[in-house]
Amino acid sequence: MKSIFNTNYNHQGLDVALFILRVGVACLMITHGWGKLSTVLNGAEIQFGDPIGLGMKTSFYLAIFAELICSLLLILGLGTRLILIPLMITMAIAVFVVHPPDGLQKMELPGLYLLVFFFLMISGPGKFSIDSVISRNSNRRRTF
Repeated sequence: MKSIFNTNYNHQGLDVALFILRVGVACLMITHGWGKLSTVLNGAEIQFGDPIGLGMKTSFYLAIFAELICSLLLILGLGTRLILIPLMITMAIAVFVVHPPDGLQKMELPGLYLLVFFFLMISGPGKFSIDSVISRNSNRRRTF
């Protein structure tokens, strides 16, 4: 019974959990970016909002960049905190600018993505990431 209320955490377990969360949320986000990229590749007319005044096409391409390219980098754990910025901006725009008139049901999914991205921004990618390998190698070089 005592272990149920233990607030200590296992570092290896935390790294595994961060890996699963990072890869899982990125894979789910890629599906949104892939759908948008398919629109471009098929030559279909782009029907996308311009919520912050950058132009419909520019907003669309920025969403593709965030949802597809940044998500691929998130899977690898490469430049994690940097690539989370466009993802968080995209989800914040969806939550606070695009979907408020639609109600909570439409705001819920981008809101959950935003919370996960915020958590990953604070926690970092964990041990199972390219960022971790780069960090370990740069720390080794400093000791000589």
